[in-house]
Formats: sequence, structure tokens, C-alpha cells
Amino acid sequence: MRSVSVYGVVATAALLYGCGGSDAQPPAAPPPTEVGVVVAEPRAVEDVEEVPGRVQAFRTAEVRARVDGIVQRRLYAEGTNVEQGQELFLIDPREMRAAVSAAEAALARAEAEVENAAQEVERYQELLDGRAISEQEYEAAVARLRTAEASAAQARAELERAELDLSFATVTAPISGRAGRAQVTEGALVSASQATLLTRIEQLDPIYVNFSASSGELLEVRRQIATGRLEVPEMQRLRVTLLLEDGRAYEHPGFVDFLDLSIDEQTGTVALRAEVPNPDWVLLPGQFVRVRVEVGVRPNVTTIPQRAVLITQDMASVMIVGPESTVEPRPIELGEMRDSEWVVLDGLEAGDRVIVDGLQKVQPGMRVEMVPYTEMAAAEDRGAVAPQ
Repeated sequence: MRSVSVYGVVATAALLYGCGGSDAQPPAAPPPTEVGVVVAEPRAVEDVEEVPGRVQAFRTAEVRARVDGIVQRRLYAEGTNVEQGQELFLIDPREMRAAVSAAEAALARAEAEVENAAQEVERYQELLDGRAISEQEYEAAVARLRTAEASAAQARAELERAELDLSFATVTAPISGRAGRAQVTEGALVSASQATLLTRIEQLDPIYVNFSASSGELLEVRRQIATGRLEVPEMQRLRVTLLLEDGRAYEHPGFVDFLDLSIDEQTGTVALRAEVPNPDWVLLPGQFVRVRVEVGVRPNVTTIPQRAVLITQDMASVMIVGPESTVEPRPIELGEMRDSEWVVLDGLEAGDRVIVDGLQKVQPGMRVEMVPYTEMAAAEDRGAVAPQ
């Protein structure tokens, strides 16, 4: 009897709870998921093409021997800056000095012969006037004078050549720049006929960067210019920036100063060159760099943060917030990456609200509550956003 009464009490209590439950409310719906969004707003952005490039000295001079002789001394420190006209090498000048002395003596002899011949012509002129000699004798004297004058001119030229050779015994820098390692040592025999290389001088400030662009890229640029999608400045104002081998940006921008007018048949590319300041010698000839050429300005381009883009093997897409605050997928066409943002070529319209933060919590059709992405990112930086 006791067990029956216990069961009865339990059943009665359950019945009473069920009857009173008619006044209870169903569980409240969860609040909309909070997401960070950015509003798509077309704006003018610079069109940048990134290509590999090689650094080249602004000017290069090969210093070579112009006379035969033995190198006596090296007069500069290897790997340092030298000024135009600075002495670099001294070749034994004794043989050249002797040649100068011999040429001076030959010139003096020739000038004396000219003087004697001139006096002879003067005397013959008086005799010819008195009919003491024939005209033929007088003309022979004039011919001897001309021969003597020619011999003097030749002797004078030989003296100039000997003096020039003597000056070449002291080898000077043809340009200002950095002098490289000496290719000869003291005591080495150098030859003018073989043009013995002594050293090289390279001018490194400013400096050149050589790069190339494919013919297809040029055609695309021209097409975009013709359709108004790209506004291009004058060629002399095409700005370039460099990325060094370690990924750092080089601090001094440069400008394109040369564009070849023909396409290389082997590579299908056009050669270009930029002139870049190099006051600290950070750039060295032969160095590899990445060249970012600011081709022009695209007047109406939309950019969105990288983290807003969902990329699969076949397509790229974003999630946007529709008019009813519901999530909608939207396929897009991507351009190049700009820092931490993608350039969107097609798929977005002005005013579209693109979800950037909270993508992992939403599905198509869900209702969401929008928060400007900039505010949300700042809150995350302060640690104010609740963990997701």
C-alpha cells in the first residue's frame, strides 16, 4: 500500500506541473551574430606591376694601359671612391722621357733647317730681282724651304706624341666613382697594343635598374588606357620602387628613364630601365631586386581586406550582408594584392557590405548584426571582443 501511494503522489505532481505549464514561454531566440563589415567604395588606386630587375652601374669605365712599360706603383686604395683625374697607377716613365728629349732635339734641328732655308729664299729673291740667278734656282730654294717646314711640322707632331705618351705613364681616373680591385701589380709589364686592363671604375650614385615587360602586358596597358580604365602619366614620370632581396622596401624611389622601341624576338619582352638614387651604396651592380612600377592610376577600383576573401580552386568569393541583414555569398574577380588588400575587378558594387570579421560563424541566409570592421579590429587589438 505504501508503494502505491508514492507512485500516486509522483503522478499527481507530474499532472499538476503539466497543467500549470500552459503559462510558460518558449525559449528566447538567440541574438543575431555580430560580424565586422566594410562598405565597398570604388576609389582611385595606383596600378602597380611588379617584375624582377638587375642593378647596373650608372657609368662604368675600364682603365687600360695606353703605353708599354712596367708598373711602378699603384696610387689608390682598392674599393674606394676616386675623383675624375685622380692618379691611379704610375708606369715607368724613363723611356717616355727619353723619347721626349729626342723629339725636342729633332724639332730644334728641323726649325734650324727652316730658318736657313728661309734666309736662302730671301737672298735668292734679291738675286732674282738683279737677274743674277735664274728663276729655276729661286724655285728650288723655295721648295727646300717648304720641305724644311714640313719636316719641322712632323718633328713638332712627334714631340706632341712623345709628350702624350709621357702623360699616359701616369694613369688617371676617367670618371669619378668607386675604383675596383687592381688587375695588375707593381712590376707587371703592360702593353698599349693589348690594352692591358688595370682596373674598373663604377659610378653608383645614381644607379640604373634594368627590367623588362612582356609584349602582352604592354598590349593590356594600352587597352586599359583606350577604355579609360587606366590613366597613365608621361613616361619620364613613371615612378618605381624597389624591394630588396630580404624583402625590405628600398627607401629611395626612382623613375623610368628608358623604354626600348623594339621587342626581343627570343623572349618577347621590351627592355626598360629606371634611374634610382643610391647615396648610401645599398644597391650594387649585379644585385637582384623586385621592381614595382607605378604604371598609372585606375580611377574606379574597389579594394577589400585580404581576410574577407574566400578562395577555392575554382573561384573567389565574399560574404555580403543583404537588405534584410541576411548573409549572401557573392563570387568576385580578383586583381593583384596591395599590401593586405585585394583589388576586386568585378563582382562588387558601390555600397555592398562585405563581411570581414566573423566569417567562420555565418552561413548563407543567417541574420547578422553589422559592426564596422575598423571598430571591431580596434576592439580586438584591445582584447575587448568576446572570444569566438
